[in-house]
Amino acid sequence: MNTDIENLFKDRVIGHPAGLFVLFFTEMWERFSFYGMRILLVLFLTAPILSDNPGWEWPREHALALIGTYASLLYLTPIIGGWIADKITGYRIAVVIGCLIMTLGHAAMALETTMTFYIGLALLVIGTGFFKPNITSIISEMYKGKESKKDGAYTIFYMGVNAGAFFGMMLCGYLAENYGWSWGFGLAGIFMFLGMLQFWLAGSLFGSIGAKPSKVYEVELPQNINEESPSEEQKTNVDDKLNPFTMLDKVLIVLSSVGGLLYLFNDPLEKIGGKSLAPFEIGGMNGSNIIVLTALALFLILLVTRISRYIPIVRDRIIAVSIFGVFTVFFFAFFEQSLGSMTLFARDYTNRTLVGNSAMVFKIVDALLTTIPLIIITWVLFLLSKKTFSRIGLSNIVLAIAFVGIWYLVVFRLVNKFSEPGNEIEATWFGILNSFFIITLAPLFSRWWESKYNPSAAMKYGMGLILLGIGFAVLSYGASEIPSGAKTASVSIMFLILAYLFHTMGELCLSPVGLSYLSKLVPPRMIGFMFGVWYLAIAVGQKAAGTMGGMIDKISEQYSLGTFFLIFTLIPVGVGLISIILNPVLKKLMHGVR
Repeated sequence: MNTDIENLFKDRVIGHPAGLFVLFFTEMWERFSFYGMRILLVLFLTAPILSDNPGWEWPREHALALIGTYASLLYLTPIIGGWIADKITGYRIAVVIGCLIMTLGHAAMALETTMTFYIGLALLVIGTGFFKPNITSIISEMYKGKESKKDGAYTIFYMGVNAGAFFGMMLCGYLAENYGWSWGFGLAGIFMFLGMLQFWLAGSLFGSIGAKPSKVYEVELPQNINEESPSEEQKTNVDDKLNPFTMLDKVLIVLSSVGGLLYLFNDPLEKIGGKSLAPFEIGGMNGSNIIVLTALALFLILLVTRISRYIPIVRDRIIAVSIFGVFTVFFFAFFEQSLGSMTLFARDYTNRTLVGNSAMVFKIVDALLTTIPLIIITWVLFLLSKKTFSRIGLSNIVLAIAFVGIWYLVVFRLVNKFSEPGNEIEATWFGILNSFFIITLAPLFSRWWESKYNPSAAMKYGMGLILLGIGFAVLSYGASEIPSGAKTASVSIMFLILAYLFHTMGELCLSPVGLSYLSKLVPPRMIGFMFGVWYLAIAVGQKAAGTMGGMIDKISEQYSLGTFFLIFTLIPVGVGLISIILNPVLKKLMHGVR
């Protein structure tokens, strides 16, 4: 393995192995397809049947119930996909399998029939499960023994994530809203297929890195970062060995998982189809809610019993991680409104028609936003080809074909935009703001975290939630003049732009922190379980986002749209203040880990 790592580091691009940029482009095209399709879902499902671009005309509550379940499942299947790769396929084959399944999912959705739409969603959930955990595992394996360069590698990789999301939402959204939904869904699948092909053809570059697991395992000394002294470390490791998962633990995991999945599938089925997988009531509470509350109670019992078996220091640190997990649920429940209520606000309540000088200024800014990042990424492709064409020429050719396609679409879009007398901004365009602000602001936040003014974890969580709330406060103010029950309005685009700015700053405070602290605080034996818990927290937040976003019609009709966003202001700000107040307690529970 070490020989393969050394070989990878011989061919460098911008100081990193060429293989990192193969992964960069694979992730970029996967995120292109993922976000390009995802931004279309709520618009397609709620678009009127009798329109120039007909959709399914679902009520918003029904659409967001389905999207919440879909988004939630995307964070649960990686737990299974990671296990399959570890035990059976290896990381590289798992990535290819995931890409292929997702390509088929996009193709199914492009057909726009009821059956193929649901089949497509199911395939995307399964494919993401194979892809999401394993491509990052390849990076981790590539940098074994090169830990000093790992942070830089993940930063570059994260830029690929955001570049793909940026262009996916822009181009899939543009084609879908102007030429038909199947064009948007189909385009996502085309680039997913090209991303898979260039990765598969570059396999020889990686040697045995990410290959099928061997029966002979390397023995590594664990890098224990959970205790302060050798004696405590020994106690922790002994503690781990004495506390394997019991039969009761396994039963609780199965029952809580089944209960949670039953609720996820039942919620949209009950709202959309009028059928329930739990057709009973107890004390006025329907069966679905009883099941999910029971599943939550069983999971809490499991968590408490697991935590109680560890020595006090380890127990305290796991409690701290669990509290951060609760804050994570709240954050994503509100942050993911970008997929639902904020996209609906962009389509129905925002003045997206620009004329005169404002239209020309927007076109110029839009052109610069689009072409400058693409020029930079194309330059990276050129550097990669110079280093690797002799070894993986076919992979480079496929990647070049993908870039010719993306350049054609970008130029086609800009020519059409500049040929129009005014400018109609697509509702999907606002989704790119999150990626743009991440790319521009991430270096500033990174330097802040590395300075002497680096806040504690609880303070970062608090700031992230408060910034999220401020973003919704901006929307609440912008929507304050919209009368109760109004289905359309013409609010300035500046309110959405500012909201995305504050939300992105909140994300930069909170999102990168969680997994980092989990790896520092959790003992080795329990880290797999707690990573599963972390994904579960995000999944719960995703489902909650769909459920709460689905209340937009009820609240705006009974009160106002401004009140709807005011609720989304007060709760995250309140939870953020709780996190700041708990800072001394959480510091104590973390026992010196920073």
